[in-house]
Amino acid sequence: MNKLRPALFCLLLATIPLQTLAISEIKREAPNCTLNTLGAAEQITIQQWQGKVIYVDFWASWCPPCVKSFPFLNNLYQHFSDEGLQVLGVNLDEKLSDAEDFLAKFPTHFDIVIDPDQECAQLFDVQAMPSSFLVDRNGMIRYVHKGFRSGDVEKLRAQIQKLLKEEAANS
Repeated sequence: MNKLRPALFCLLLATIPLQTLAISEIKREAPNCTLNTLGAAEQITIQQWQGKVIYVDFWASWCPPCVKSFPFLNNLYQHFSDEGLQVLGVNLDEKLSDAEDFLAKFPTHFDIVIDPDQECAQLFDVQAMPSSFLVDRNGMIRYVHKGFRSGDVEKLRAQIQKLLKEEAANS
């Protein structure tokens, strides 16, 4: 069953109707996943960045919209990291080599971690590819963005800027 789980997850993502792909406003605590960086050099947790706004992006090498989203993610990181934005790309490929090949073609300026068993993706309730979650300075998921369309870029930027202006509860 473990070998079928990633295939079933991909099948589920492929069957989601396009009209459900959108930006949603929610408020729930972000799961504190522990994820390995590429090459397992270190482990990263969502909680280690509490006090920052975190853009968590779940992606895979086989996902065409993911390719289109990477320039946007690099741009976000370059423009807002000094203001407290952390961008985290969570790769869902089963094989590390697929992620490495993708990143050789589309390099990033932000952190990349791997989730080959989709454990973190399940905790976040990923339902589309790519799926992005905006986590506020208090560790709460405030916005979910399913899919990637260039028409959503300005709305995403506005949401990020709004969260960056908010103070953490402990400040």
